[in-house]
Amino acid sequence: MPNAKLKNYFHLHFLVFIAGFTAILGELISIGSTALVWYRMLIAGVLMFTYIKIIKLKIQVSAKTKLQFFGAGIIIALHWITFFEAINQSNVSITLAMFSTGAFFASFIEPLIYKRKIIWYEILFGIIVILGVFLITQSEIKYLNGILLGISSALFSTLFAVINGRFIEQHRATVISFYEFISGVIFLSLFILIFNDGFSIAFFSLKTSDWIYILILASVCTAYAFIGSVKVMRYISPYTVVLTYNLEPLYGIALALLLFPETETMSTQFYYGAFLVLATVLADGILKNRKSIKKRKSIVNKPN
Repeated sequence: MPNAKLKNYFHLHFLVFIAGFTAILGELISIGSTALVWYRMLIAGVLMFTYIKIIKLKIQVSAKTKLQFFGAGIIIALHWITFFEAINQSNVSITLAMFSTGAFFASFIEPLIYKRKIIWYEILFGIIVILGVFLITQSEIKYLNGILLGISSALFSTLFAVINGRFIEQHRATVISFYEFISGVIFLSLFILIFNDGFSIAFFSLKTSDWIYILILASVCTAYAFIGSVKVMRYISPYTVVLTYNLEPLYGIALALLLFPETETMSTQFYYGAFLVLATVLADGILKNRKSIKKRKSIVNKPN
């Protein structure tokens, strides 16, 4: 049993490493962010559908539920577009540092969706995150567009995660993701047809390296990572999974420094700011875990 748990911990960190590697692929793939996300969601949707057929999972839901899933699919598509465009406009380090501000947005979005009070330390952590972002912006003002896109990506990601938290209470995660992938493809297809040049021959004429990287992104970093994270949560607490995924920016920035030292080496002030943001995210997770444990103990010890 201990060996099985250790194996799942290693698997979890491997999944987080894969999440960090997503940003590296975004740097390596040469096509535009909209086309990149279209390919990612299409291939991942096909792979997810194949998985559903293999396990013989029923995916029928009501029309109202489909519309809700479709709305969430559009949000995750916008998250991925702004994420990859942030990399194009700046670099991996800037994008991942800004992506960490999602915890700040969650502290305000969660109370609205779940109708709970704002916790005092969330406000304090929010101020620290703003300070961290200010330090990064001040030292890397030339990447302002990338910083703004990275913050937008974090906002969309947080909104998506909170909404999905509602869905998961009533539906299987695989079913939710399948409909979200499909809706993202439909939304982006309409966007490409109306606002871009449409699906021309050039759209499908990709370099061999781009095809390889996109296939890795859609299969390993999307379909497999999703299925793997669901499996891991059967053996490891959701808190541990969420907290470990907060290490994604650290893995990603370390990989970027290793692979692209010329463009990813930043100023000392950037790392001060990034440290403030990442440390705040981890502290927020730890405090919420302690509060959750105390709440569970009080329920257990409550007299009948």
